[in-house]
Order: sequence, then C-alpha cells, then structure tokens
Amino acid sequence: MRSICLYLHMHQPVRYREYSVFDVSNNSNYFECDFNDRQSNERIFKKVAEKSYRPTLHLLEKNLQKHPTFKVSLSITGTWLEQAEKWAPDLIEQIKYLVSLGRVEILGETYYHSLAFFYNIDEFSEQVDLHARKIKELFGTQPKVFRNTELAYNDSLAKWAEEKGYEGIVAEGWDKILGWRSPNYVYRPAGCKNIRLLLKNYRLSDDIAFRFSNRGWEEWPLTVPKYQNWINMDCLRGNLVNLFMDFETFGEHQWADTGIFNFFDEFINSWLSANENQFVTVSEACKLMAPADEISMPETVTWADTERDLSAWLSNSMQNAAMQELYAMRDEILNTDDEGLISDWRHLTTSDHPYSMCTKYWNDGDVHAYFSAYASPYESFMYFMNVLRDLSYRVSEHKK
Repeated sequence: MRSICLYLHMHQPVRYREYSVFDVSNNSNYFECDFNDRQSNERIFKKVAEKSYRPTLHLLEKNLQKHPTFKVSLSITGTWLEQAEKWAPDLIEQIKYLVSLGRVEILGETYYHSLAFFYNIDEFSEQVDLHARKIKELFGTQPKVFRNTELAYNDSLAKWAEEKGYEGIVAEGWDKILGWRSPNYVYRPAGCKNIRLLLKNYRLSDDIAFRFSNRGWEEWPLTVPKYQNWINMDCLRGNLVNLFMDFETFGEHQWADTGIFNFFDEFINSWLSANENQFVTVSEACKLMAPADEISMPETVTWADTERDLSAWLSNSMQNAAMQELYAMRDEILNTDDEGLISDWRHLTTSDHPYSMCTKYWNDGDVHAYFSAYASPYESFMYFMNVLRDLSYRVSEHKK
C-alpha cells in the first residue's frame, strides 16, 4: 500500500498590544486592544476563521463522510483553543465531531506554542501536560505522537518524548540530515528504542503550502494529475509520504480564489480512487513498517527558512535578550501563585513573539514581515520588554 500521512497544524498566538513605557505599573492589559488595531487578536482570529478554519474543516468533514478510508491528523495549540472558545465555539464543536468519527488524530505539543524545551525543561514539560489535559477535556483523546513547536527537533527531544511514553514524534525531513535516505520511511531516533520518527516530505508539502499560487514557479499551475504523478514517482523511494503543513495553508496562505480548496478536494478523491492508496494518521504511520534506519539530529532542525534551524527566533540580540529575561522570571512568577500573572507570563513564551523580532530578511519584506503584527522588529521588542517590566512590577507587589 502507498500511504499519505496528512498532518495539519492549527495555531494562533495571543499577540501583545502596543504596550508603551507609560503603561508600565499603570495598566496590565497586555493583550486586548481595539478591534480595528493591527494587534487585535479577536479581529485576526475571526478573519482567519472565515477565510480558512471553517471552509477547511468543512472540506475535511465532507471527505471524512464521503471516504471511509480518508484520515487526517491535527495539532492544535492551547492558544488557538482559547481564542476559538471565546470567538468561534462552533469550530470546537466541529472538531469534536470530526474526532468522534474515529479517523482524526490529535498530536501532543506545548500548550503555548513555546520554545521552552531550549530554556527550561520543567516549564516545557508543564506546558505539554497542560496541553494534554486540554485535549482530553475537549476531545476525550490522549495524544500518542508528539510535535514540538515549529517542528524544532533534536536527539534530546526524542529521548524526552520516549521517556514520556509517546509512540512517535514528527520532524523535518531535511536533506543535510537524511543524506541519501528518503523521508518516505519510518525511522528510529538516535539513542531510542521504542519511539518512531516521522519525517516531513518537505518538497511535496511545500509545493502546496508555499508554491501553489506562485505564478513565477515553473510548475505553475499545479494540477491534480501533475501532483499525483509526483507523489507516485516519489513512492519509488518509499511508500509513506508525510504531507505536513499549516492548517492555514488553505484559505489564508493560499487564498480561496487560487483554487486551493477545489485542488485538494479533487486530490483526495483522485488518490483514493486507486485501491493501493490510503491515508493514515500519524500513529498508524508509525506502525506501518519497521524502522528503516536510525536518524541522528544532534543539532536542532526546524521546518522554517532555508537554514532549517532556530535562527528565525533566536538569532539577534533582541530575540536573545527578550527570551533570556523572560525565562529568568519563571521561578518568581510561579511562586506568586497568581493564576492571572502566570497565564500572562506563559502567553509571552509563544514563539511568534521572538519571531516578530526577527531581522533576517525584514528589508526584503519577506515572510517575517508578512506574519508580524508590528510595524518593525524593533517596535515588537520594545513592547515586549515593556510588558516584562510590568510583570516584574506585579511580582514585586506580591512581595509586599
């Protein structure tokens, strides 16, 4: 059998507003602003819900009902779930229904979409547990496969996940790591015995996620026969094709008028029309075959940028200073036992915040600028540090 493992990631950060130095010690509202402001979490979430979340969930539901063998895996951050509960509870109900069909699997991850693994392992573990409890509460399921924020992966993470009892973990199938090997197999992480490693087929995934609407791409327009032929050819290198991408690929990154919804709907039908083809969930993919080899990633690999490392989040002095100061506050924050204060601090661990301070390609108006809610990386850094000053003030008030 030739198998596609389709995994989609659902996330929205809780953005901090334009928090000035004059707000410090006077106003601890960091995240709520006017609906029309650039940083309005409500406005952004509702916009993306209309463009992407609802139509994509509808597409998935349609195909789950039409095809008994169609399956999909989702990872859903706690910050996405919080906002959906406030502003679009129908999305939660629709996901509950999809999960109830028995062919939708939810992965484990950090509740706050953080990079805590690289700063504080206790905080990381706590956020993973918070996420697992939220998934159990809402959907009645326990994650069996783990994905770290931005697919940030290394050998140490795999060992941690195995010790936590996960059956599998997902990562980027990066050429520099794979060498002559193919991402279309199941692998064993270095130093592990039981956990399985699934690697994203980034070429075939990115053909949809990034290149689909690019009229300058030599393969545009991407048609279903062309794409399925590419997959058929790639299956000569192994029969498990891992298509991992953002949920917002559909409708937000690739707008509806590009034909993305019709394309993917037609592709699902076309792929399943052949008896030797199937879709599998991430945990099913882990059990399809014995590991083909051991994969070692001593250095961290992500699914971002051409470097596939953490430089989009942690390469300049602003990003490093912001994250170092943030995590240095953890013990004092937790010792207050103030749930509101702890929640505010943890929302600041979301990886989107240091990403908005990235200066790698800002002058080129690239993807970093596109995804930022701030006028510049420097303004994002300034607002973030002002929020940290107010957090420190609130901690000092607890000590009086």
